[in-house]
Amino acid sequence: MLRKLCFALLLAGLAGLAGAETTRAADGFQTSAPSAMLVDYETGTTLFEKEADRRIAPGALAKVMTADVVFSQLKAGKIALDTPFVVSVNAWRRGGAPSGLAAMFAEVNKPAPVGELLAGMLVVSGNDAAIALAEGVGGTEVEFSQMMTDRAKAIGMANSEFRNATGFADPGQYSTARDLAVLAQHIIRTYPDYYPVFSRPGIEWSRIKQRNRNVLLDAGIGADGLQVGWLKDVGYHALGSAVQNGQRLVVVVLAARSEKERLDETRKLVEWGFQAFRQRVIFAADQDVGRAQVFGGASGSVGLVAGRPVSVLTPRAGNERITARAVYNGPLRAPVTKGTQVGRLEVTRGQVKVLEVPLYTQEDVPVGSLVDRALDGGLTLMGDSVRDLARRALAKLHK
Repeated sequence: MLRKLCFALLLAGLAGLAGAETTRAADGFQTSAPSAMLVDYETGTTLFEKEADRRIAPGALAKVMTADVVFSQLKAGKIALDTPFVVSVNAWRRGGAPSGLAAMFAEVNKPAPVGELLAGMLVVSGNDAAIALAEGVGGTEVEFSQMMTDRAKAIGMANSEFRNATGFADPGQYSTARDLAVLAQHIIRTYPDYYPVFSRPGIEWSRIKQRNRNVLLDAGIGADGLQVGWLKDVGYHALGSAVQNGQRLVVVVLAARSEKERLDETRKLVEWGFQAFRQRVIFAADQDVGRAQVFGGASGSVGLVAGRPVSVLTPRAGNERITARAVYNGPLRAPVTKGTQVGRLEVTRGQVKVLEVPLYTQEDVPVGSLVDRALDGGLTLMGDSVRDLARRALAKLHK
């Protein structure tokens, strides 16, 4: 049975957590972009969202998912940056010079190192590079796209499906602003050695020099990576990360009507995020945020902790209540081991969830005595309050 321990955090003078149900957010912030998301990287706080779960074809942003699969192969030692992948006729024809689309201009039937293919895909959005990477890792692009979808699910992208490595239009390929924000945070956190490729100023391949196509890098907002793209009948997309004064924000803008709107709305979101919020700690790392019921244990409950400080970003203006809920499937069954993840802490403003943090057991709870187990079994149907009263009464008799 799913249990929720709900306790309102009456933080006097603190503003409510910013989150938008449609276009509304703290201080009345709005965006004309059809779908958008703004997240503080350090705390995971959602600062703004608009239609964040709307399924949209990702276009060239799919290349960031392609990169994640390749990065994971590199980290596992299955390939290296100097591993050569041959650029097939298929990669050359569909994504290279003959296609007339964004390309690194890799030569057909010639090898190219994985590191240069990654740069070709992420710096200049080369479709030939994306297909060559997919074929080199997965054998075929079809097999590789299944790897993309599997990876997406594994890292928490619950609403994404991939059908190709390039982002070419396909009715079965989609993602969401929320999932793409998850992907960006995962890449920055997991692959610090590979992430800098996104901000390379340009590449030279086949004696052709090309500049980085990510217009966010020159927007004066502290952007340091990820991708922009466009898809016919869908619009202009941006997935970005920006750092100012040691704070990193992840921003997603999807389906903008023009390049200008994409840039303007991304810049507006990021600048607002940096200016309008401040960080507040609401729980210390070892602070008991609630107790979970335990069945058949020496103790009838166990404390729940986050294991790290729980911080949220709150608007500098305003005064609203923050609500936190400890959620777990219970009662837990003894024995319970300290440090086991058993639930999550959900932090909300109104009806908008802005933060979710795993919760762990604070101590060991061994299996209880025969009397403890019998008591739990006999009184469970009578409810937790009766069960707890009976346990306390029994404990007093044993003293």
